[in-house]
Amino acid sequence: MVHAVINLGERENRVLNIVKGKFGLKNKSEAVNLIIDGYEMEFLELELRPQYRKKIEEIRGRGEFEEFSGVDELRASIESV
Repeated sequence: MVHAVINLGERENRVLNIVKGKFGLKNKSEAVNLIIDGYEMEFLELELRPQYRKKIEEIRGRGEFEEFSGVDELRASIESV
């Protein structure tokens, strides 16, 4: 386990206390860990399991994907159906 000393503003401290209370955590360290786990799931690209990677490659090989240059092109394709 790594120990870290961090400086929090008043607002950040209140947010940690809210997270701690809402999820019934024992301390702020658990709240920080929960927030970090949520950030990882939401924003960091997670590695796919090998079986899923293989399945995606098989689907790509069958040509079931369509590529779009942007959101506008995707929206036009969806609306034209």
